Amino acid sequence: MLSWQIGRVKVTRIVEMDLPVPVKYLQQATAAELRKLTWLYPHFVSEDDSTLKLSVHALLVDAPGLKLVVDTCVGNDRPREITGGLPLATPFLQHLGEARWSRDGVDAVVCTHLHVDHVGWNTMLENGKWVPTFPKARYLLGRQEYEFWRTYDDEEQQAMLGDSIKPIFDAGLVQLVELDHVISPEIRLTPSIGHTPGHVSVMIESEGKRAVITGDMTHHPSQLAHLHWMFGDSDPEAATLTRKRLFAEWADQPILVIGTHYAAPTAGYVVRDGAAFRFVV
Repeated sequence: MLSWQIGRVKVTRIVEMDLPVPVKYLQQATAAELRKLTWLYPHFVSEDDSTLKLSVHALLVDAPGLKLVVDTCVGNDRPREITGGLPLATPFLQHLGEARWSRDGVDAVVCTHLHVDHVGWNTMLENGKWVPTFPKARYLLGRQEYEFWRTYDDEEQQAMLGDSIKPIFDAGLVQLVELDHVISPEIRLTPSIGHTPGHVSVMIESEGKRAVITGDMTHHPSQLAHLHWMFGDSDPEAATLTRKRLFAEWADQPILVIGTHYAAPTAGYVVRDGAAFRFVV
């Protein structure tokens, strides 16, 4: 499994599933435009230009005095649209153990936003009941994000709230936080709204080294070159402005950018490229 060291902080990628997506699902994208971005190949686009390579993974952040899970994927035993309506049965917890982490050893969980592929392993099915996967953790959910989704009229979203969010509230483990919440001396949240109304990214800084976990403010590296390309952003204008602002902040800086849906090698650096940007791995 991939891992990166940022000063005293180690980040490890735990893959739930690879997610090849037809190019048509990235709005405005075409195979011809992708082919112009030679730096996308071979890691992020199939050789026949038909498929975008994405991944659903959690990121384990091991910082001084803190074991933090960022985004918890889809989770087992729940049918979702993203899985074709079939429940997953993945060895996610086994992979967690292979990284030498335990369920009881997790101190905190951050969900960058409340979509089904970022909250699933908040809970697990045990004897027919949804229970917290990480029973000793603080689950840090954005207040603005939660207030928006808790009454949203969508069947799958409400099912997600029922099996992935309500049980952690019932267990008294949820802490609603603001967009700029500081988690530890090395870890803080930063606003990156647009994909959802309360979306956050996770900033890491330790011993002069810096990194960011993007969440879904970007799904695919092609969005560096085409800031307006989008995967289901709830506010396309705000999402485009967020990408423009954050990529400009990170560009040409020694800031490791870890893409929450970027396929392996997943992490790299933002470099200015004319009026836009490219991703260097």
